[in-house]
Amino acid sequence: MPSLVRFGGFEVDLAAGRLFKHGLRIHLREQSFQVLASLLERPGEVVTREDLRGRLWPAEVFVDFENNLNAAVARLREALGDSAEHPRFIETLPKRGYRFIGAVEGSAAAPAEVPAPRPKARLLVLPFVNASGDPAQEYFSDAMTDEIITELASLAPAELAVLARTTSMHYKGAAKDVAQIGRELALDYVVEGSARRIEGRVALTVQLIRAADQAHVFAKRYEPPTSDLFATERAIALEVAEHLHVVPAAPAAAAAAGVGGPRRPPTRDLAAYASYAQGRWRMHRSPGDAAAARQLFEEAIRRDPQFALAHDALAELYWWLGLGGLMMPREAWSKGLLDALRAVEIDSTLAETHAMVGQYRLRLEFNWPEVDREMRLALELNPDSPVVRLRYGTSGLMPHGRLDEAIAEVERALELDPLSCWTHGWLVTLLWLGRHAERAIDEARKAVDLDPTFGMTRLQLGLALCHAGRFDEAIAELRKTLELTPVPIVQGWLGLALALGGDEAEARQLLGRFHAMAAQAYVPPTNFAWIHLGLGEIDDAFTWMDKAIDARDGMMTPIKSYWFLDPVRDDPRFAALLRKMNLAAEHEEPRVTVP
Repeated sequence: MPSLVRFGGFEVDLAAGRLFKHGLRIHLREQSFQVLASLLERPGEVVTREDLRGRLWPAEVFVDFENNLNAAVARLREALGDSAEHPRFIETLPKRGYRFIGAVEGSAAAPAEVPAPRPKARLLVLPFVNASGDPAQEYFSDAMTDEIITELASLAPAELAVLARTTSMHYKGAAKDVAQIGRELALDYVVEGSARRIEGRVALTVQLIRAADQAHVFAKRYEPPTSDLFATERAIALEVAEHLHVVPAAPAAAAAAGVGGPRRPPTRDLAAYASYAQGRWRMHRSPGDAAAARQLFEEAIRRDPQFALAHDALAELYWWLGLGGLMMPREAWSKGLLDALRAVEIDSTLAETHAMVGQYRLRLEFNWPEVDREMRLALELNPDSPVVRLRYGTSGLMPHGRLDEAIAEVERALELDPLSCWTHGWLVTLLWLGRHAERAIDEARKAVDLDPTFGMTRLQLGLALCHAGRFDEAIAELRKTLELTPVPIVQGWLGLALALGGDEAEARQLLGRFHAMAAQAYVPPTNFAWIHLGLGEIDDAFTWMDKAIDARDGMMTPIKSYWFLDPVRDDPRFAALLRKMNLAAEHEEPRVTVP
Protein backbone atom coordinates (compact mmCIF):
# COMPACT_ATOMS: atom_id res chain seq x y z
CA MET A 1 0.00 0.00 0.00
CA PRO A 2 1.51 3.38 -0.99
CA SER A 3 1.94 5.99 1.69
CA LEU A 4 -0.12 8.70 -0.06
CA VAL A 5 -3.67 7.72 -0.96
CA ARG A 6 -6.31 9.88 -2.69
CA PHE A 7 -10.07 9.57 -2.94
CA GLY A 8 -12.92 12.00 -3.61
CA GLY A 9 -10.92 15.19 -3.09
CA PHE A 10 -9.17 13.81 0.02
CA GLU A 11 -5.51 12.92 0.48
CA VAL A 12 -4.32 10.60 3.24
CA ASP A 13 -0.69 10.39 4.27
CA LEU A 14 -0.68 7.01 5.98
CA ALA A 15 2.90 7.34 7.18
CA ALA A 16 2.40 10.77 8.76
CA GLY A 17 -1.12 10.07 10.00
CA ARG A 18 -2.63 13.10 8.28
CA LEU A 19 -5.83 13.73 6.35
CA PHE A 20 -6.20 16.60 3.85
CA LYS A 21 -9.14 17.83 1.79
CA HIS A 22 -8.17 19.81 -1.30
CA GLY A 23 -4.90 20.72 0.42
CA LEU A 24 -6.46 21.77 3.74
CA ARG A 25 -5.59 19.76 6.84
CA ILE A 26 -8.57 17.96 8.41
CA HIS A 27 -7.98 17.22 12.07
CA LEU A 28 -8.95 13.65 12.94
CA ARG A 29 -8.59 11.79 16.20
CA GLU A 30 -6.10 8.92 16.22
CA GLN A 31 -8.66 6.14 16.55
CA SER A 32 -10.75 7.51 13.68
CA PHE A 33 -7.61 7.82 11.55
CA GLN A 34 -6.68 4.21 12.28
CA VAL A 35 -10.15 3.11 11.16
CA LEU A 36 -9.64 5.04 7.91
CA ALA A 37 -6.17 3.56 7.42
CA SER A 38 -7.50 0.03 7.97
CA LEU A 39 -10.21 0.55 5.35
CA LEU A 40 -7.84 2.15 2.81
CA GLU A 41 -5.35 -0.70 3.18
CA ARG A 42 -8.07 -3.08 1.96
CA PRO A 43 -10.36 -1.02 -0.33
CA GLY A 44 -13.46 -2.90 -1.41
CA GLU A 45 -12.95 -5.60 1.21
CA VAL A 46 -14.80 -6.13 4.47
CA VAL A 47 -12.83 -5.04 7.53
CA THR A 48 -14.47 -6.75 10.47
CA ARG A 49 -15.20 -5.12 13.78
CA GLU A 50 -12.84 -7.64 15.42
CA ASP A 51 -10.06 -6.61 12.99
CA LEU A 52 -10.57 -3.00 14.05
CA ARG A 53 -10.63 -3.91 17.73
CA GLY A 54 -7.28 -5.63 17.42
CA ARG A 55 -5.77 -2.59 15.69
CA LEU A 56 -7.23 0.09 17.92
CA TRP A 57 -7.06 -1.50 21.37
CA PRO A 58 -4.50 -4.07 22.56
CA ALA A 59 -5.95 -7.20 24.12
CA GLU A 60 -4.96 -6.14 27.62
CA VAL A 61 -6.80 -2.80 27.34
CA PHE A 62 -10.39 -2.89 28.54
CA VAL A 63 -12.76 -0.46 26.77
CA ASP A 64 -16.42 -0.23 25.91
CA PHE A 65 -15.54 -1.55 22.47
CA GLU A 66 -18.92 -1.27 20.75
CA ASN A 67 -19.60 2.35 21.72
CA ASN A 68 -16.02 3.50 21.23
CA LEU A 69 -15.77 1.99 17.75
CA ASN A 70 -19.16 3.41 16.76
CA ALA A 71 -18.02 6.85 17.96
CA ALA A 72 -14.71 6.59 16.04
CA VAL A 73 -16.53 5.67 12.83
CA ALA A 74 -19.09 8.45 13.35
CA ARG A 75 -16.30 11.03 13.77
CA LEU A 76 -14.61 9.70 10.64
CA ARG A 77 -17.82 9.97 8.64
CA GLU A 78 -18.33 13.52 9.89
CA ALA A 79 -14.82 14.49 8.76
CA LEU A 80 -15.43 12.96 5.32
CA GLY A 81 -18.94 14.41 4.94
CA ASP A 82 -20.24 10.85 4.63
CA SER A 83 -23.38 9.23 6.04
CA ALA A 84 -24.33 5.72 7.07
CA GLU A 85 -27.68 6.00 5.25
CA HIS A 86 -26.23 7.11 1.90
CA PRO A 87 -22.52 6.22 2.00
CA ARG A 88 -20.08 7.57 -0.54
CA PHE A 89 -16.99 6.12 1.13
CA ILE A 90 -17.71 3.89 4.15
CA GLU A 91 -20.35 1.19 3.90
CA THR A 92 -21.63 -0.47 7.07
CA LEU A 93 -22.23 -4.21 7.02
CA PRO A 94 -24.44 -4.76 10.08
CA LYS A 95 -22.87 -6.95 12.78
CA ARG A 96 -19.88 -7.65 10.54
CA GLY A 97 -17.85 -4.51 9.91
CA TYR A 98 -17.17 -1.87 7.28
CA ARG A 99 -16.01 -1.60 3.68
CA PHE A 100 -14.43 1.31 1.79
CA ILE A 101 -16.47 1.73 -1.40
CA GLY A 102 -14.94 4.90 -2.87
CA ALA A 103 -12.48 4.96 -5.78
CA VAL A 104 -8.93 4.96 -4.40
CA GLU A 105 -5.78 6.26 -6.08
CA GLY A 106 -2.34 5.49 -4.69
CA SER A 107 0.97 7.17 -5.50
CA ALA A 108 3.30 5.06 -7.61
CA ALA A 109 6.31 6.20 -5.60
CA ALA A 110 7.67 4.14 -2.73
CA PRO A 111 6.40 5.25 0.67
CA ALA A 112 9.74 6.63 1.75
CA GLU A 113 9.87 8.87 -1.30
CA VAL A 114 6.42 10.39 -0.88
CA PRO A 115 6.62 13.77 0.89
CA ALA A 116 3.72 14.81 3.04
CA PRO A 117 1.52 17.27 1.14
CA ARG A 118 2.34 20.80 2.05
CA PRO A 119 -0.72 22.33 3.69
CA LYS A 120 -1.77 25.73 2.45
CA ALA A 121 -1.15 28.74 4.62
CA ARG A 122 -4.56 29.79 5.90
CA LEU A 123 -5.16 33.54 5.99
CA LEU A 124 -7.97 35.93 6.89
CA VAL A 125 -8.18 39.59 5.87
CA LEU A 126 -10.00 41.36 8.68
CA PRO A 127 -12.38 44.18 7.68
CA PHE A 128 -10.35 47.33 7.05
CA VAL A 129 -11.06 50.08 9.55
CA ASN A 130 -12.68 53.25 8.24
CA ALA A 131 -10.01 55.75 9.33
CA SER A 132 -11.78 58.80 7.89
CA GLY A 133 -14.07 59.36 10.86
CA ASP A 134 -16.94 59.78 8.37
CA PRO A 135 -19.58 57.00 8.52
CA ALA A 136 -20.50 57.79 4.91
CA GLN A 137 -17.05 56.44 3.91
CA GLU A 138 -17.69 53.01 5.46
CA TYR A 139 -18.35 51.56 2.02
CA PHE A 140 -14.80 52.50 0.98
CA SER A 141 -13.05 50.56 3.76
CA ASP A 142 -15.27 47.56 3.02
CA ALA A 143 -14.41 47.84 -0.68
CA MET A 144 -10.69 47.83 0.14
CA THR A 145 -11.21 44.69 2.20
CA ASP A 146 -12.93 43.03 -0.76
CA GLU A 147 -10.22 44.04 -3.20
CA ILE A 148 -7.33 42.84 -1.01
CA ILE A 149 -9.12 39.51 -0.44
CA THR A 150 -9.62 39.11 -4.19
CA GLU A 151 -6.01 39.99 -5.00
CA LEU A 152 -4.60 37.58 -2.42
CA ALA A 153 -6.99 34.77 -3.32
CA SER A 154 -6.07 34.99 -7.01
CA LEU A 155 -2.33 35.12 -6.40
CA ALA A 156 -1.38 31.52 -5.63
CA PRO A 157 -4.42 29.44 -4.63
CA ALA A 158 -2.36 26.24 -4.53
CA GLU A 159 -0.28 27.66 -1.69
CA LEU A 160 -2.49 30.20 0.05
CA ALA A 161 -6.04 29.62 1.32
CA VAL A 162 -7.67 33.03 1.73
CA LEU A 163 -10.97 32.99 3.58
CA ALA A 164 -13.88 34.67 1.87
CA ARG A 165 -15.43 38.08 2.39
CA THR A 166 -18.48 36.83 4.27
CA THR A 167 -16.35 35.27 6.98
CA SER A 168 -14.17 38.37 7.12
CA MET A 169 -17.16 40.68 7.61
CA HIS A 170 -18.36 38.55 10.52
CA TYR A 171 -15.59 40.23 12.55
CA LYS A 172 -16.46 43.80 11.60
CA GLY A 173 -16.55 45.73 14.84
CA ALA A 174 -15.90 42.59 16.89
CA ALA A 175 -13.83 43.00 20.06
CA LYS A 176 -11.70 39.91 19.47
CA ASP A 177 -7.93 39.73 19.28
CA VAL A 178 -5.97 38.00 16.55
CA ALA A 179 -5.13 35.01 18.73
CA GLN A 180 -8.81 34.29 19.44
CA ILE A 181 -9.81 34.69 15.80
CA GLY A 182 -6.91 32.48 14.78
CA ARG A 183 -8.10 29.72 17.11
CA GLU A 184 -11.69 30.00 15.94
CA LEU A 185 -10.78 29.62 12.26
CA ALA A 186 -7.54 27.58 12.48
CA LEU A 187 -5.62 30.45 10.87
CA ASP A 188 -1.93 30.82 10.21
CA TYR A 189 -1.98 34.55 9.46
CA VAL A 190 -4.24 37.57 9.65
CA VAL A 191 -4.10 40.80 7.64
CA GLU A 192 -5.30 43.96 9.38
CA GLY A 193 -5.59 47.39 7.84
CA SER A 194 -7.27 50.76 7.62
CA ALA A 195 -8.36 52.97 4.73
CA ARG A 196 -9.37 56.56 4.06
CA ARG A 197 -9.59 58.95 1.12
CA ILE A 198 -7.83 62.32 1.40
CA GLU A 199 -7.73 65.01 -1.32
CA GLY A 200 -7.19 62.86 -4.38
CA ARG A 201 -5.12 60.29 -2.53
CA VAL A 202 -5.78 57.13 -0.57
CA ALA A 203 -4.16 56.26 2.75
CA LEU A 204 -3.89 52.54 3.44
CA THR A 205 -2.13 50.79 6.33
CA VAL A 206 -1.54 47.06 6.18
CA GLN A 207 -0.19 44.63 8.78
CA LEU A 208 0.49 40.92 8.42
CA ILE A 209 0.26 39.15 11.78
CA ARG A 210 1.11 35.57 12.66
CA ALA A 211 -1.88 34.10 14.48
CA ALA A 212 0.03 31.73 16.75
CA ASP A 213 1.97 34.40 18.66
CA GLN A 214 0.53 37.68 17.23
CA ALA A 215 3.96 38.64 15.91
CA HIS A 216 3.95 41.38 13.25
CA VAL A 217 5.53 39.85 10.17
CA PHE A 218 5.05 42.87 7.94
CA ALA A 219 3.62 46.39 8.26
CA LYS A 220 3.52 49.26 5.78
CA ARG A 221 1.69 52.47 4.95
CA TYR A 222 0.68 53.32 1.38
CA GLU A 223 -0.47 56.74 0.11
CA PRO A 224 -1.00 56.42 -3.64
CA PRO A 225 -3.01 58.81 -5.76
CA THR A 226 -6.51 57.47 -6.36
CA SER A 227 -5.54 56.80 -9.97
CA ASP A 228 -3.04 54.17 -8.75
CA LEU A 229 -5.41 52.48 -6.30
CA PHE A 230 -5.79 49.14 -8.09
CA ALA A 231 -2.07 48.81 -8.81
CA THR A 232 -1.40 49.49 -5.12
CA GLU A 233 -3.78 46.73 -4.07
CA ARG A 234 -1.83 44.33 -6.27
CA ALA A 235 1.44 45.54 -4.75
CA ILE A 236 0.08 44.94 -1.25
CA ALA A 237 -0.88 41.37 -2.15
CA LEU A 238 2.57 40.69 -3.62
CA GLU A 239 4.35 42.05 -0.54
CA VAL A 240 2.17 39.96 1.77
CA ALA A 241 2.88 36.88 -0.37
CA GLU A 242 6.61 37.58 -0.29
CA HIS A 243 6.62 37.63 3.53
CA LEU A 244 4.65 34.37 3.53
CA HIS A 245 7.18 32.81 1.13
CA VAL A 246 4.35 32.22 -1.32
CA VAL A 247 5.43 32.39 -4.94
CA PRO A 248 2.83 33.50 -7.52
CA ALA A 249 2.53 31.27 -10.55
CA ALA A 250 4.98 31.94 -13.37
CA PRO A 251 3.49 34.18 -16.11
CA ALA A 252 2.96 31.37 -18.63
CA ALA A 253 1.47 29.01 -16.07
CA ALA A 254 -0.63 31.81 -14.64
CA ALA A 255 -2.07 32.65 -18.04
CA ALA A 256 -2.91 28.99 -18.64
CA ALA A 257 -4.53 28.53 -15.25
CA GLY A 258 -6.12 31.95 -14.99
CA VAL A 259 -4.37 32.68 -11.68
CA GLY A 260 -1.32 34.50 -10.42
CA GLY A 261 -1.15 37.18 -13.12
CA PRO A 262 -2.19 40.79 -12.57
CA ARG A 263 -5.93 41.38 -12.51
CA ARG A 264 -7.27 43.87 -14.99
CA PRO A 265 -8.47 47.02 -13.20
CA PRO A 266 -12.23 46.74 -12.61
CA THR A 267 -12.73 50.19 -14.18
CA ARG A 268 -10.74 53.31 -15.12
CA ASP A 269 -13.52 55.53 -13.81
CA LEU A 270 -13.08 55.93 -10.05
CA ALA A 271 -16.46 57.63 -9.69
CA ALA A 272 -18.03 54.53 -11.27
CA TYR A 273 -16.08 52.37 -8.83
CA ALA A 274 -17.34 54.47 -5.90
CA SER A 275 -20.96 53.93 -7.02
CA TYR A 276 -20.32 50.20 -7.43
CA ALA A 277 -18.69 49.93 -3.99
CA GLN A 278 -21.55 51.82 -2.35
CA GLY A 279 -24.03 49.55 -4.12
CA ARG A 280 -22.28 46.41 -2.86
CA TRP A 281 -22.26 47.85 0.63
CA ARG A 282 -25.99 48.58 0.52
CA MET A 283 -26.87 45.23 -1.08
CA HIS A 284 -25.12 43.32 1.70
CA ARG A 285 -26.59 45.44 4.49
CA SER A 286 -30.24 44.46 4.16
CA PRO A 287 -32.93 43.63 1.57
CA GLY A 288 -34.46 47.04 2.27
CA ASP A 289 -31.52 48.66 0.48
CA ALA A 290 -32.15 46.79 -2.78
CA ALA A 291 -33.64 49.79 -4.61
CA ALA A 292 -30.75 52.06 -3.64
CA ALA A 293 -28.22 49.37 -4.56
CA ARG A 294 -29.80 48.94 -7.99
CA GLN A 295 -29.62 52.70 -8.68
CA LEU A 296 -25.95 52.76 -7.68
CA PHE A 297 -25.06 49.80 -9.92
CA GLU A 298 -26.92 51.38 -12.82
CA GLU A 299 -25.05 54.66 -12.21
CA ALA A 300 -21.73 52.78 -12.27
CA ILE A 301 -22.68 51.13 -15.56
CA ARG A 302 -23.86 54.45 -17.02
CA ARG A 303 -20.47 55.97 -16.26
CA ASP A 304 -18.56 52.91 -17.53
CA PRO A 305 -20.55 50.47 -19.69
CA GLN A 306 -17.48 48.17 -19.74
CA PHE A 307 -17.51 47.77 -15.94
CA ALA A 308 -17.99 43.99 -15.77
CA LEU A 309 -18.20 43.72 -11.98
CA ALA A 310 -21.01 46.29 -11.88
CA HIS A 311 -22.98 44.18 -14.37
CA ASP A 312 -22.22 41.12 -12.22
CA ALA A 313 -23.44 42.88 -9.05
CA LEU A 314 -26.67 43.98 -10.74
CA ALA A 315 -27.23 40.40 -11.95
CA GLU A 316 -26.71 39.12 -8.39
CA LEU A 317 -29.19 41.65 -7.03
CA TYR A 318 -31.87 40.58 -9.51
CA TRP A 319 -31.19 36.98 -8.49
CA TRP A 320 -32.08 37.66 -4.84
CA LEU A 321 -35.15 39.69 -5.80
CA GLY A 322 -36.48 36.87 -7.97
CA LEU A 323 -35.66 34.09 -5.51
CA GLY A 324 -37.37 35.80 -2.57
CA GLY A 325 -40.48 36.66 -4.58
CA LEU A 326 -39.84 40.41 -4.28
CA MET A 327 -40.12 40.64 -8.08
CA MET A 328 -41.82 38.36 -10.57
CA PRO A 329 -39.07 35.78 -11.18
CA ARG A 330 -39.39 35.83 -14.95
CA GLU A 331 -38.91 39.59 -14.99
CA ALA A 332 -36.11 39.66 -12.40
CA TRP A 333 -34.20 36.77 -13.91
CA SER A 334 -34.57 37.93 -17.50
CA LYS A 335 -33.00 41.26 -16.49
CA GLY A 336 -30.34 39.52 -14.39
CA LEU A 337 -29.36 37.11 -17.16
CA LEU A 338 -28.73 40.00 -19.55
CA ASP A 339 -26.39 41.65 -17.04
CA ALA A 340 -24.60 38.39 -16.27
CA LEU A 341 -24.08 37.69 -19.98
CA ARG A 342 -22.83 41.24 -20.47
CA ALA A 343 -20.35 40.79 -17.61
CA VAL A 344 -18.80 37.62 -19.08
CA GLU A 345 -18.80 39.19 -22.54
CA ILE A 346 -16.64 42.00 -21.13
CA ASP A 347 -14.48 39.71 -18.96
CA SER A 348 -14.70 35.99 -19.74
CA THR A 349 -12.52 35.07 -16.73
CA LEU A 350 -15.21 35.87 -14.13
CA ALA A 351 -15.78 32.40 -12.68
CA GLU A 352 -18.54 33.37 -10.28
CA THR A 353 -20.45 35.14 -13.05
CA HIS A 354 -20.28 32.06 -15.28
CA ALA A 355 -21.79 30.08 -12.40
CA MET A 356 -24.50 32.74 -12.13
CA VAL A 357 -25.26 32.40 -15.83
CA GLY A 358 -25.68 28.68 -15.15
CA GLN A 359 -28.16 29.46 -12.38
CA TYR A 360 -30.15 31.66 -14.74
CA ARG A 361 -30.11 29.02 -17.50
CA LEU A 362 -31.67 26.66 -14.98
CA ARG A 363 -34.37 28.96 -13.66
CA LEU A 364 -35.42 30.58 -16.94
CA GLU A 365 -34.97 27.74 -19.43
CA PHE A 366 -34.33 24.42 -17.61
CA ASN A 367 -31.49 24.13 -20.10
CA TRP A 368 -29.37 21.53 -18.33
CA PRO A 369 -26.60 21.22 -20.98
CA GLU A 370 -26.03 24.98 -20.69
CA VAL A 371 -26.11 24.79 -16.88
CA ASP A 372 -23.42 22.08 -17.04
CA ARG A 373 -21.32 24.02 -19.51
CA GLU A 374 -21.32 27.20 -17.44
CA MET A 375 -20.67 25.40 -14.15
CA ARG A 376 -17.81 23.40 -15.66
CA LEU A 377 -16.27 26.57 -17.05
CA ALA A 378 -16.65 28.34 -13.70
CA LEU A 379 -14.91 25.50 -11.88
CA GLU A 380 -12.10 25.41 -14.39
CA LEU A 381 -11.55 29.14 -13.97
CA ASN A 382 -11.61 29.11 -10.16
CA PRO A 383 -12.05 25.74 -8.43
CA ASP A 384 -11.27 27.36 -5.05
CA SER A 385 -14.10 29.89 -5.15
CA PRO A 386 -16.64 29.14 -2.38
CA VAL A 387 -19.28 31.01 -4.39
CA VAL A 388 -18.69 28.82 -7.45
CA ARG A 389 -18.82 25.66 -5.33
CA LEU A 390 -22.04 26.80 -3.68
CA ARG A 391 -23.71 27.67 -6.98
CA TYR A 392 -22.61 24.39 -8.54
CA GLY A 393 -23.94 22.38 -5.61
CA THR A 394 -27.29 24.14 -5.39
CA SER A 395 -27.99 24.67 -9.09
CA GLY A 396 -25.87 22.07 -10.88
CA LEU A 397 -26.48 19.09 -8.58
CA MET A 398 -29.43 19.67 -6.23
CA PRO A 399 -32.17 19.88 -8.92
CA HIS A 400 -31.27 16.36 -10.08
CA GLY A 401 -31.47 14.87 -6.61
CA ARG A 402 -27.68 14.47 -6.40
CA LEU A 403 -27.79 15.61 -2.79
CA ASP A 404 -24.72 13.87 -1.37
CA GLU A 405 -22.57 15.48 -4.04
CA ALA A 406 -24.27 18.82 -3.49
CA ILE A 407 -23.63 18.58 0.26
CA ALA A 408 -19.95 17.85 -0.43
CA GLU A 409 -19.72 20.95 -2.64
CA VAL A 410 -21.33 23.19 -0.02
CA GLU A 411 -19.08 21.76 2.69
CA ARG A 412 -16.12 22.55 0.46
CA ALA A 413 -17.41 26.11 0.10
CA LEU A 414 -17.54 26.36 3.90
CA GLU A 415 -13.86 25.47 4.17
CA LEU A 416 -12.99 28.91 2.78
CA ASP A 417 -16.10 30.70 4.05
CA PRO A 418 -16.80 29.02 7.40
CA LEU A 419 -18.88 31.87 8.88
CA SER A 420 -21.17 32.46 5.89
CA CYS A 421 -24.72 32.26 7.21
CA TRP A 422 -25.99 32.02 3.63
CA THR A 423 -23.82 28.97 2.87
CA HIS A 424 -24.71 27.35 6.19
CA GLY A 425 -28.36 27.91 5.30
CA TRP A 426 -27.91 26.05 2.04
CA LEU A 427 -26.17 23.19 3.84
CA VAL A 428 -29.20 22.90 6.13
CA THR A 429 -31.49 22.95 3.08
CA LEU A 430 -29.61 20.10 1.43
CA LEU A 431 -29.56 18.09 4.65
CA TRP A 432 -33.31 18.16 5.16
CA LEU A 433 -33.89 17.59 1.45
CA GLY A 434 -31.67 14.52 1.88
CA ARG A 435 -33.82 13.34 4.82
CA HIS A 436 -31.17 14.09 7.46
CA ALA A 437 -33.58 16.05 9.65
CA GLU A 438 -31.75 15.83 12.97
CA ARG A 439 -28.39 16.80 11.52
CA ALA A 440 -30.13 19.62 9.64
CA ILE A 441 -31.61 20.91 12.90
CA ASP A 442 -28.21 20.76 14.63
CA GLU A 443 -26.49 22.60 11.78
CA ALA A 444 -29.27 25.18 11.64
CA ARG A 445 -28.98 25.96 15.34
CA LYS A 446 -25.21 26.48 14.92
CA ALA A 447 -25.90 28.82 12.00
CA VAL A 448 -28.50 30.77 13.99
CA ASP A 449 -25.90 31.21 16.74
CA LEU A 450 -23.60 32.84 14.17
CA ASP A 451 -26.19 35.54 13.48
CA PRO A 452 -29.61 35.31 15.17
CA THR A 453 -30.92 38.11 12.92
CA PHE A 454 -30.18 36.35 9.60
CA GLY A 455 -33.50 35.24 8.16
CA MET A 456 -32.47 32.38 5.89
CA THR A 457 -30.99 30.21 8.62
CA ARG A 458 -34.10 30.69 10.76
CA LEU A 459 -36.20 29.75 7.74
CA GLN A 460 -34.20 26.57 7.18
CA LEU A 461 -34.34 25.70 10.88
CA GLY A 462 -38.11 25.99 10.66
CA LEU A 463 -38.25 23.74 7.58
CA ALA A 464 -35.94 21.15 9.16
CA LEU A 465 -38.19 21.09 12.26
CA CYS A 466 -41.19 20.72 9.96
CA HIS A 467 -39.53 17.72 8.28
CA ALA A 468 -38.96 16.20 11.73
CA GLY A 469 -42.67 16.59 12.52
CA ARG A 470 -42.04 19.20 15.23
CA PHE A 471 -44.65 21.57 13.85
CA ASP A 472 -45.14 23.86 16.85
CA GLU A 473 -41.39 24.62 16.95
CA ALA A 474 -41.31 24.97 13.17
CA ILE A 475 -44.16 27.47 13.14
CA ALA A 476 -42.50 29.52 15.88
CA GLU A 477 -39.24 29.72 13.89
CA LEU A 478 -41.06 30.64 10.68
CA ARG A 479 -42.89 33.44 12.46
CA LYS A 480 -39.53 34.76 13.71
CA THR A 481 -38.25 34.55 10.13
CA LEU A 482 -41.13 36.70 8.91
CA GLU A 483 -40.30 39.32 11.53
CA LEU A 484 -36.67 39.41 10.41
CA THR A 485 -37.15 38.92 6.66
CA PRO A 486 -40.70 39.64 5.50
CA VAL A 487 -40.33 38.18 2.01
CA PRO A 488 -43.22 36.43 0.23
CA ILE A 489 -41.75 32.92 0.08
CA VAL A 490 -41.53 32.68 3.88
CA GLN A 491 -45.30 33.12 4.12
CA GLY A 492 -45.78 30.11 1.84
CA TRP A 493 -43.58 27.91 4.00
CA LEU A 494 -45.42 29.08 7.11
CA GLY A 495 -48.68 28.09 5.42
CA LEU A 496 -47.33 24.59 4.73
CA ALA A 497 -46.25 24.17 8.38
CA LEU A 498 -49.63 25.40 9.64
CA ALA A 499 -51.54 23.03 7.35
CA LEU A 500 -49.36 20.00 8.13
CA GLY A 501 -49.44 20.86 11.83
CA GLY A 502 -53.23 20.76 11.94
CA ASP A 503 -54.01 24.49 12.15
CA GLU A 504 -56.40 24.45 9.20
CA ALA A 505 -58.13 27.70 10.19
CA GLU A 506 -55.01 29.87 10.07
CA ALA A 507 -53.73 28.06 6.97
CA ARG A 508 -56.97 28.90 5.14
CA GLN A 509 -56.87 32.44 6.47
CA LEU A 510 -53.38 32.81 5.00
CA LEU A 511 -54.60 31.30 1.73
CA GLY A 512 -57.36 33.90 1.53
CA ARG A 513 -54.85 36.65 2.21
CA PHE A 514 -52.70 35.40 -0.69
CA HIS A 515 -55.66 35.53 -3.07
CA ALA A 516 -56.40 39.12 -2.01
CA MET A 517 -52.74 40.13 -2.38
CA ALA A 518 -52.47 38.50 -5.81
CA ALA A 519 -54.92 41.04 -7.22
CA GLN A 520 -52.37 43.79 -6.58
CA ALA A 521 -48.91 42.21 -6.46
CA TYR A 522 -46.97 39.09 -7.31
CA VAL A 523 -47.49 36.17 -4.92
CA PRO A 524 -45.33 33.07 -5.54
CA PRO A 525 -47.59 30.29 -6.85
CA THR A 526 -45.88 27.83 -4.51
CA ASN A 527 -47.37 29.80 -1.59
CA PHE A 528 -50.77 28.48 -2.74
CA ALA A 529 -49.46 25.04 -3.73
CA TRP A 530 -47.80 24.32 -0.38
CA ILE A 531 -50.92 25.15 1.64
CA HIS A 532 -53.15 23.03 -0.60
CA LEU A 533 -50.67 20.16 -0.26
CA GLY A 534 -50.67 20.49 3.51
CA LEU A 535 -54.47 20.46 3.54
CA GLY A 536 -54.58 17.37 1.32
CA GLU A 537 -56.17 19.24 -1.61
CA ILE A 538 -54.10 17.51 -4.26
CA ASP A 539 -55.89 18.74 -7.40
CA ASP A 540 -55.48 22.39 -6.36
CA ALA A 541 -51.86 21.71 -5.39
CA PHE A 542 -51.03 20.36 -8.86
CA THR A 543 -52.76 23.31 -10.52
CA TRP A 544 -50.62 25.77 -8.56
CA MET A 545 -47.37 23.80 -9.02
CA ASP A 546 -47.96 23.90 -12.76
CA LYS A 547 -48.46 27.67 -12.54
CA ALA A 548 -45.30 27.92 -10.42
CA ILE A 549 -43.22 26.32 -13.15
CA ASP A 550 -44.70 28.68 -15.73
CA ALA A 551 -43.88 31.64 -13.47
CA ARG A 552 -40.36 30.25 -12.85
CA ASP A 553 -41.02 30.22 -9.11
CA GLY A 554 -37.62 29.31 -7.63
CA MET A 555 -39.14 27.15 -4.90
CA MET A 556 -39.91 24.45 -7.51
CA THR A 557 -36.23 23.74 -8.18
CA PRO A 558 -35.83 20.87 -5.64
CA ILE A 559 -39.00 19.11 -6.86
CA LYS A 560 -37.17 15.78 -7.03
CA SER A 561 -36.27 15.86 -3.34
CA TYR A 562 -39.06 17.51 -1.32
CA TRP A 563 -40.23 15.02 1.33
CA PHE A 564 -43.76 16.45 1.39
CA LEU A 565 -44.18 15.55 -2.29
CA ASP A 566 -43.59 11.83 -1.66
CA PRO A 567 -47.33 10.98 -1.46
CA VAL A 568 -47.96 12.35 -4.98
CA ARG A 569 -44.89 11.11 -6.84
CA ASP A 570 -46.82 8.24 -8.48
CA ASP A 571 -49.48 10.62 -9.81
CA PRO A 572 -49.13 11.06 -13.62
CA ARG A 573 -49.36 14.82 -13.08
CA PHE A 574 -46.12 14.72 -11.10
CA ALA A 575 -44.32 13.11 -14.04
CA ALA A 576 -45.76 15.88 -16.24
CA LEU A 577 -44.22 18.51 -13.94
CA LEU A 578 -40.82 16.81 -14.22
CA ARG A 579 -41.09 16.78 -18.01
CA LYS A 580 -41.97 20.46 -18.00
CA MET A 581 -38.73 21.15 -16.10
CA ASN A 582 -36.74 18.75 -18.32
CA LEU A 583 -36.08 16.65 -15.22
CA ALA A 584 -37.78 13.45 -16.34
CA ALA A 585 -35.33 10.64 -17.12
CA GLU A 586 -36.08 10.75 -20.84
CA HIS A 587 -35.46 14.51 -20.96
CA GLU A 588 -32.35 14.86 -18.80
CA GLU A 589 -29.01 15.03 -20.53
CA PRO A 590 -26.22 12.82 -19.15
CA ARG A 591 -24.86 14.55 -16.06
CA VAL A 592 -21.37 15.97 -16.29
CA THR A 593 -19.12 15.20 -13.34
CA VAL A 594 -17.04 18.27 -12.56
CA PRO A 595 -13.82 17.80 -10.55
